[in-house]
Amino acid sequence: MQRPSLCACGELRPMKPLVLDGSAATCCGDVRTVNQDVLRLCGCGREPAERLGRLYALADGMGGYEDGEIAARIAVDSLFQTYYDDSFMGAGSGRLRQAFECANLAVYQAREARGMRMGTTLTALLVIGHKLTIGHIGDCRAYLVRGGSVRCLTNDHTPVGEMVRYGVLTPDKVRGHVQRSLLNRCLGLELFARPDISQADLHDADWLVLCSDGVWSVIEDDEFAGLCSGGIAPAELSEHLIACAGERGSDDNMSVLALRVSDDADKHAHDFTRTMSLARLFRR
Repeated sequence: MQRPSLCACGELRPMKPLVLDGSAATCCGDVRTVNQDVLRLCGCGREPAERLGRLYALADGMGGYEDGEIAARIAVDSLFQTYYDDSFMGAGSGRLRQAFECANLAVYQAREARGMRMGTTLTALLVIGHKLTIGHIGDCRAYLVRGGSVRCLTNDHTPVGEMVRYGVLTPDKVRGHVQRSLLNRCLGLELFARPDISQADLHDADWLVLCSDGVWSVIEDDEFAGLCSGGIAPAELSEHLIACAGERGSDDNMSVLALRVSDDADKHAHDFTRTMSLARLFRR
C-alpha cells in the first residue's frame, strides 16, 4: 500500500511507487577452488512480488566446512520458497523471520542427513512499497547509499564484530583482524536461528549494495558512496566492485547485488535500454 505524502499545497497525495533496478555478480576468486556464494534476485522466478514485496538474497557457505555451497543453495531456495508460499499469512518482517527459520531448519536437516558439517550465512533484502526490511545472519553486509553518504545496515556476527559493538575494537581494525571471518552466528549449526530483522525507509535515488565479506574486506565503507555516483548502472557497479576486490587481492569468493531505487519509471526504462546497448556492444 502506498503511503500518502503532503504536496506543496498541503493536500495528501499517494507516494510514487518505487522502481528497483537490480543486478548481481559473483566470482570464485584466485584463492578458492569452489564458489560457495549464492545470489538471487526477485523476478528470476514467478514470485507474487507485487503482493508480498520484492525479495533479494545472498548466502555465503562456510568455507571451513564441507558442502558450504550446498548449504548456501539450500538456504536461498528455502528462503524464497517459504516467503512466497501462500500457506503463510501476512507479509513483511514477520513473514521474513519465518522464512529464515525455515531456511535454517532446511540446512540443519540436510546436515543431519549427510552427516557432514554444513553452515551458511544469509542476508536478505525485502522491499514493500517504500519500506525496506533486512533479514541477516552471518557476515555478509548490506549498505544503504544516499546523497553521498553510506550506512551499513547489518552487524557482523563474529567475535570481532562484537568487539566493535562493545567499543573494544575500532571499525578500522576489522578488515585486517586475523579472526575477521570467524562466525558466531549462522544457519544450519543449531536447530533454532537468531537472525537480525531491521527496517529502513527508502527514498528516490537510494542505492542498496549487498556483498559478501570477500568484497567488503578490501573495500572501505565510504568508498561505496563514490562508486555509486556518476550515473553508473547496477550491472556496471556490481561488475566493477568484483573487479576492484579482485585487484586488491581478496582471498575469498566475491559477490555483489546492487539495487538502484527510483520513483521515475521512464528513467529506469532509459537506463535499461542503455545497459542492453552496452551489453550488445561488448558481445561483438
